[in-house]
Amino acid sequence: PGPGMESLPEAVLVRILASIPAVELVLVCRLVCCQWKNLVDGAALWILKCQQEGLSRAESDVENWQSFYFLSKKRRNLIKNPCGEEGLEHWGEVENGGDGWKIEELPGDFGKEFPSEEVHKYFVTSYEWCRKAQVIDLRAEGYWEELMDTTQPKIMVRDWYAGRGDAGCLYELCVKLLSENEDVLAEYKSDTVTIPQGNDGSWTEISHTFSSYGPGVRFVRFEHGGQDTLFWQGWYGARVTGSSVTLEP
Repeated sequence: PGPGMESLPEAVLVRILASIPAVELVLVCRLVCCQWKNLVDGAALWILKCQQEGLSRAESDVENWQSFYFLSKKRRNLIKNPCGEEGLEHWGEVENGGDGWKIEELPGDFGKEFPSEEVHKYFVTSYEWCRKAQVIDLRAEGYWEELMDTTQPKIMVRDWYAGRGDAGCLYELCVKLLSENEDVLAEYKSDTVTIPQGNDGSWTEISHTFSSYGPGVRFVRFEHGGQDTLFWQGWYGARVTGSSVTLEP
């Protein structure tokens, strides 16, 4: 038999491997031999795959190119039904104070259009506290344990809230990073935001980034809510929409 692939120059072998799907590189090709393992674990192969697929970042900013590749490919909003298009589907631990949660069409009475044309609805609270939560299982979403424990990708949390111009309201956000046993490993809790009566109804973004949170994170628990401050029957409380949780490369 003639010379095998092991006789190829390493740069050529990297180009061949770069044409193989990423999951197969890690689960199959990495096990072929020590040379392939070193190439799959090295930076050159993943830098090339990133270049081929338009995933750019200054080389000095990336510590692990394999993790950067997978996180970039997986990057998406992990919150399901963030804008009420499916009613309260996917939201649990729902607290329906007053007349409970309601979904309305933008801009709503005494409200403003949302900054993004892709958002058409929002959730609105009533005259007693309304809260709802969503728990994200990171492993089920494709973020394996070693990635979470070693790379510890930044976890970016965003939410949007607004009042209606003819009523005052309160708003709160609380996000927790949980372990396998649902112990709290890190937590962000906003202040209670007070929006006065006579506000202009515009939307405000609130955000927080978790980083260097240590090993063991398996779940993200996102909870938000609000109420009106005038105790009017109906839905005059805080409006929320566009919630998101993303893992950043």
